[in-house]
Amino acid sequence: MHPLLTLLLTALTAYDPLALPPGLAVTHTDFTVHDAKRNRDIPLRVYLPAGADPQPVVLFSHGLGGTKEGSVFLGEHWAARGYVAVFLQHPGSDDSVWRGLPPAEVMPAMKRAASAQNFMLRVKDVPAVLDQLVVWNRDAAHPLHGRMNMEHVGMSGHSFGGVTTQAVSGQSFGRLGARYTDPRIKAAIVFSPSGPRYRSDPKASFGQVKIPWMLMTGTKDTAPIGDQDVASRLAVFPALPECGKYELVLDGAEHSVFTDRALPGDRAPRNPNHHRVIQALSTAYWAAVLRGDDAARQWLDGDGPRGVMEPKDRWQRK
Repeated sequence: MHPLLTLLLTALTAYDPLALPPGLAVTHTDFTVHDAKRNRDIPLRVYLPAGADPQPVVLFSHGLGGTKEGSVFLGEHWAARGYVAVFLQHPGSDDSVWRGLPPAEVMPAMKRAASAQNFMLRVKDVPAVLDQLVVWNRDAAHPLHGRMNMEHVGMSGHSFGGVTTQAVSGQSFGRLGARYTDPRIKAAIVFSPSGPRYRSDPKASFGQVKIPWMLMTGTKDTAPIGDQDVASRLAVFPALPECGKYELVLDGAEHSVFTDRALPGDRAPRNPNHHRVIQALSTAYWAAVLRGDDAARQWLDGDGPRGVMEPKDRWQRK
């Protein structure tokens, strides 16, 4: 083959985690999981990829005061790239916390909702949802029948959802150990990771994680609730074992960068490239760890991330 033609074919087939099929329309459907053991309903929004073949499943847990309808830019992109994206809503720490309250009462209500009780509800929501997805996947009468490859499941979440993700993906909690870890989860992405609140040594919390983690944060990623600052978010990466861990730090990004729109208290205009970077790196990561995609792995471990990031964004892997 002529060298110029080889170069052209290489360029045309190069891995691009942002590329989408032309004219593709991503659909979503809402469902509710009823956890009979706890008499608790867990709303879901499921973004479905094109086609009918079973595809890997990626879960997303929203932050405090959020809903299953948040972070659409992630759900739609992941589904367009071939994943069944399942967005959970956690009653008790969702928008019911603040909706309808006078402005002066919102922050106190949010702080009350960031409780150990709601943490426990959240970490039990995840296995309840996974259990139900297995049932629906086998049910010939259900719209999700045969659509999900439940052997390849990823977990993700932002803020309180990041705490939830950490808990079900291998974080240890003192004498409880990794009690909340669900072995069905094969990889995790933590948006706005949180260092341990009641322990000074992050390695004691994260040193026994068994699956790959990707962490994403920003140089201005602080929040008024949760006692987390930039330093505590950055403390998670070095505490993880060196077995496929990644960290992105977006320059100038605030806590809301992982949501669809700015949050009250944001101080600077949002950088539109941040969402592109988040989509690109998360998509390549899911492909590498859930699909075993060699091209995605080479992109992720090579110069690919720098091709979408800006000069002051920070990126590391081990």
